[in-house]
Amino acid sequence: MSDRVHEFGFDTLQIHAGARPDPATGARQTPIYQTTAYVFRDAEHAAALFNLQEVGYIYSRLTNPTVAVLQERIATLEGGVGAVCCSSGHAAQIMALFPLMGPGKNVVVSTRLYGGSVTQFSQTIKRFGWEAKFVDIDDMDAIAAAIDDNTRAVFCESIANPGGHIADIAAVAKVADSAGLPLIVDNTTASPYLCRPIEHGATLVVHSMTKYLTGNGSVTGGVVVDSGKFDWSASDKFPSLSEPEPAYHGLKFHETFGPLAFTFHGIAIGLRDLGMTLNPQAAHYTLMGIETLSLRMQRHCENAQSVAEWLEKDDRIEAVTYAGLKSSPYHARVKKFCPKGASGLFTVALKSGYDGCVKLVDNLELFSHVANLGDTRSLIIHSASTTHRQLTPEQQEAAGASPNVVRISIGTEDLDDIIADLDQALTKASA
Repeated sequence: MSDRVHEFGFDTLQIHAGARPDPATGARQTPIYQTTAYVFRDAEHAAALFNLQEVGYIYSRLTNPTVAVLQERIATLEGGVGAVCCSSGHAAQIMALFPLMGPGKNVVVSTRLYGGSVTQFSQTIKRFGWEAKFVDIDDMDAIAAAIDDNTRAVFCESIANPGGHIADIAAVAKVADSAGLPLIVDNTTASPYLCRPIEHGATLVVHSMTKYLTGNGSVTGGVVVDSGKFDWSASDKFPSLSEPEPAYHGLKFHETFGPLAFTFHGIAIGLRDLGMTLNPQAAHYTLMGIETLSLRMQRHCENAQSVAEWLEKDDRIEAVTYAGLKSSPYHARVKKFCPKGASGLFTVALKSGYDGCVKLVDNLELFSHVANLGDTRSLIIHSASTTHRQLTPEQQEAAGASPNVVRISIGTEDLDDIIADLDQALTKASA
């Protein structure tokens, strides 16, 4: 008999990871633990929990059994050692940076980001005394040149929103690692089914769970996944993780918790003090969504590939950015980083310009005009006038959100219906 331990596949893990039948009732689906607090066994048990000497449940701002299942499931699917769920994708980005940064510190950031992330990094984090340095994430020399003694992380998206640009995660990770810095990758657009950044050198992975992980536009949520592979004590750059923590009688997170140091810090300090808590109902909806993640992503990719190929041949279209197209400059990266597909998100540039984009959006019938992506429904938005409106024209151009561009999130409907709707709306947009 073989002693080899069987490794479960992705489709099995997306259903079972982190979940057990409820010990009290035998319920097979993870229950929604709609409770604020938890009864301690005795005073000694309570003291051990508060002193981080024992793992358990104290208060749902910190830990909740429903959320805990979701954290373990996503960490497993991403190949991480732990995860911390929070209230939104934007919250996850702050949670990821919180243990690393401090006044006067900076993060090197890709110019190809969701517009809200560009605003968060260029404007909002200044209120913490942090700074973001924006670079072309394809230019390794520019990344290296932007890193200085005060840099504490490098940040990019695996598949950029809205343009569908695929980052060379391995190359970026090499630059970050040579500088002794963690690489944070937003994997929202790809999902762990299509891309696993940790396998290519990422230290932390963040998601807006609102998108493909939940998959039905019903909740907002975020998560930070910890690879457990970074040595937080290798330098003096990360004192929150390597030095004594006053709130816990001088406990050193990395020394005490090893690979799980970042995860424990995220809960014990991040959620405790920032309060960006995910509610258990949202966790429950996301768990149910993840059960069909692989099936949905396959259909998203199949539909997106066909729609992109159809659009690329259309005389009304100036350009299509889908990385699954052979004409895409990032097509080769699909095979390396997203071998199962390039997701369902891309942009389309119309020859009819800004006015044509407005007419297209207003005349679609099946597509929904919303500020979201990753839904089972096909979605569209004109980024330059909405999600990227606050950016300068140069920033819009760098992010792939020029005035003549619309962002399309292809759903799981019948392919013929998606194309028919686009065709009739493009006719009106080009009139």
